[in-house]
Amino acid sequence: MSIATDELAHRVRGLLGDRPGVTEKKMFGGYGFMLNGNMVCGAMSTGYLLLRVGAELHAEAIRRPGAQTMHHGGRDMIGFVEVTDDIEDDDNLRGWVEFAWNFVKALPPKPEKAPAKAPKRPAKR
Repeated sequence: MSIATDELAHRVRGLLGDRPGVTEKKMFGGYGFMLNGNMVCGAMSTGYLLLRVGAELHAEAIRRPGAQTMHHGGRDMIGFVEVTDDIEDDDNLRGWVEFAWNFVKALPPKPEKAPAKAPKRPAKR
């Protein structure tokens, strides 16, 4: 991961880290921050901030400075935006994270995944 990714993740951790239900995991070549299993935001390998804003708020989000629709697998990911600028300032970063947080906190928690079963071994003869 890049220095920019690590630095952005550190800053996001400072904003979300102690809130109940928040977890962090590696994803998209960076770090994803989840609330009850739903992604809120991420520090991507490019150093960009990825946000889950939902389809209803997508148009509003991409009108804000530095935001664009996330593209993945050759298609637009409506409901997710990347912020490439406007996040160097801590207040702007906080505003973006809160924008996504307000959407995600209304989502139902994702059920925990059951552990994968071990594959069956053939019987010895």
